Amino acid sequence: MNEIKGAAYIPPNPWKNDRAKAPPPPAGQDIRQWGLAIDAPLVLNNPDTHDWQDSADVVVVGLGGAGIAAALEALENGLSVTALDLYDGGGSSAANGGVYYAGGGTSIQQEAGVLDDAKAMEDYLRFEVGDVVSPETLTDFCEQSAGTFEWLRRHGAPFSATLYSKKTSYPPLDKFLYHPDSSLAGPFRDLTPPAARGHRTVHRNGKNPFGLGVGIYAPLKAAALAKGMRFHDHADVRQLVQDRQGRVIGVRVERLADPQLRADHARLIAKASKWMGMLPSTLPGAQVTTRIGYRYLEKAHKLANAARTSLWIRAHKGVVLSAGGFICNPAMVEHFAPDYAAGLPNGTLGDNGSGIMLGVSVGAQTGLMERVSAWRFLSPPKAWGQAMVVDGTGQRFLNESWYGARIGDELVERHAGRGYIIMDRKLWKQSLKDAFGEGVLTFQRDITLINGLFGAAKAKDPQALAAKMGFDPQIFAESLSAYNRAAGGVEADAFHKTPDEMAVLDQGPYYAVDMSIDARLFPLSCMTVGGLVVDEKTGAVKDSSGAVMDGLYAAGRNAVGICSNLYVSGLSYADCIYSGRRAARAMAKEGAQP
Repeated sequence: MNEIKGAAYIPPNPWKNDRAKAPPPPAGQDIRQWGLAIDAPLVLNNPDTHDWQDSADVVVVGLGGAGIAAALEALENGLSVTALDLYDGGGSSAANGGVYYAGGGTSIQQEAGVLDDAKAMEDYLRFEVGDVVSPETLTDFCEQSAGTFEWLRRHGAPFSATLYSKKTSYPPLDKFLYHPDSSLAGPFRDLTPPAARGHRTVHRNGKNPFGLGVGIYAPLKAAALAKGMRFHDHADVRQLVQDRQGRVIGVRVERLADPQLRADHARLIAKASKWMGMLPSTLPGAQVTTRIGYRYLEKAHKLANAARTSLWIRAHKGVVLSAGGFICNPAMVEHFAPDYAAGLPNGTLGDNGSGIMLGVSVGAQTGLMERVSAWRFLSPPKAWGQAMVVDGTGQRFLNESWYGARIGDELVERHAGRGYIIMDRKLWKQSLKDAFGEGVLTFQRDITLINGLFGAAKAKDPQALAAKMGFDPQIFAESLSAYNRAAGGVEADAFHKTPDEMAVLDQGPYYAVDMSIDARLFPLSCMTVGGLVVDEKTGAVKDSSGAVMDGLYAAGRNAVGICSNLYVSGLSYADCIYSGRRAARAMAKEGAQP
C-alpha cells in the first residue's frame, strides 16, 4: 500500500511538564469531545504518487499575526507560500487593541524622546518572562525588537510618537505610545529605568479599544498577497501528512467548495464574531453576548460539516502551525486550566486549540497548557489603584498599581481567584468622579460606574465589612492598619507603593468591590499562553523526547513563547511576529528537499 490511514485521533498523554496542574485526559478520551475534528497523520510510503491538489515551499496553518509574519518573511526569502485559515484570517491579532510591545530605541521612541536600549528592555522583561524561554532567546528578542518594529513600518503599519506617560490600562484614543506593563510601579521602577514600549497602531474602531490590531495585520497581509501568497479562507486543516521517516510534508484541508455555502457560512461566522466582540470581555453582559456568539458558531459548524470537500496540500520546506490558543474552547480550558474556567475568553473564534492538537497528533510535546493570562486592570479609575485589594481572608496580597495581568496572576494562582477592592467613603466618591476623568475610555467608565454603584458591598465600619464579606476579622484589621500606616507615610509599604499612590482609608462607610474570577459584574478576561514546545533557535516543534521534528514549526500562541509566563500589553503580538519570522528564516536556510 502507498499510504497508511488512521482513524479519528485519540491522544496519548504528551502534555507532561513539571508545572502542569490539569490531569491528562482519561484513557481513550477522543479530542472530538473538545469539538475538534483532527485525524491521525497520514503516512505516505511514496509522497510523489499521492494525489496532491496544491503545493508550496511553506504551508501556514492559521493566518493571524504569527502566520502572516511567517508567510511574509518566507516570501521575502524566495519561498512560495500557501496560507490557510479556518475563517477569513487575522484572528486575535487583528481583533485586539492594536498594541505592539517594542523597545531598544525604536524610531517612535526616539521621536518621542524616550530613552531605551535593548539591555534595559531585557532587564525589565526578565521580571515578566521568567524562565519560560532561555536567557539567550530573551536577549535575541530584545536585540531584534527595534529592527522588527521597523520591518512592520516598512510594510505599512502606521504608528505615532504621541506619548502618554501616566499609568493606565489602555491609553486615551489620541495617544499612541505608553507604558503597557508594570515598569512605572514599584518595585520595578527602582530596578530598571521605565521606558514607554507600548506602540499602539494608528487605527480607529469608533471609540472601541478592540478591533485595532488590523492596523498592523492588514498591511502585512496585503504585502504578502502582493508577493504571491496563495490564501484559502474557511479552510479547516484536519490532518497532517508525514513521510516514512516522520517528516511533516503536507496537510489535508476541508473546504467549502460551493460558493453559496461559503457565503452562508461566512455570514454565520460574521454574526458569531459580532456577538463575541460586541462587548469588552471585562464588562458585565459579555457573558451573554459570548454565549450568543457560540450559538451562531455551532450553526456554522453544522453547515460546514455537511458540505466540506478535501484538499491535499504538499509542503516542500515545512508546515507552520500558527492557529492561536484555545481560550475559545471551553472544554479544553476546563480540562487544562480549570481554575480559569469561570473567566471570559479574550480571543476570537479560531482560538479553539486545533493548531496545538494537530501538533500533538504527530507526537509533539506541549508545555504550560495550564498557563492562562487573566487580566484584572484597576486603573483607571485612579482611585481603584489607590485602594487596598484583599483576598478572601481579608489579607492584602499585591501592589494595586501593577499591570492587570500580574494582578490577575496573583489573584488566581495564589489566592484562589478571590479578590476585593476596599475603599472608604471619600475614595469611593472619588472613584465615581474618576470615571469621567480626562482620557478615560467608555468601557473603563462603565466598569467603574457599574461596580461602584451596583456591585459594591457597603458597611458602616471595617468590622461590619469583614463580617459581611466573610473575611477573617483579625487579618482584615491588620491589613487595613498596615495599609493606612503606609499611606500616611508612617512606614514603608510592603508592596512598594508610595504614599501618593495610596489613600488613608478612615472614613466610613466602607465599600468592597468584588474583583474575583467569577465576579458577577466584573468579568475576568483570560487568554491561554501555553502550547507546543519548540526549538528556540528555529521554531521547530519538539517531540515528547525533546527531539526536533522535521518539517513542523509552531509560532504565536500555538507555541510556548516570550509571553507564556506573564503577559504585558502587546507582548503576544510582538512574540507572534518574532516567532513567525524565526520559523520562516529557518526554513529558508534548509537545503532543497527531495
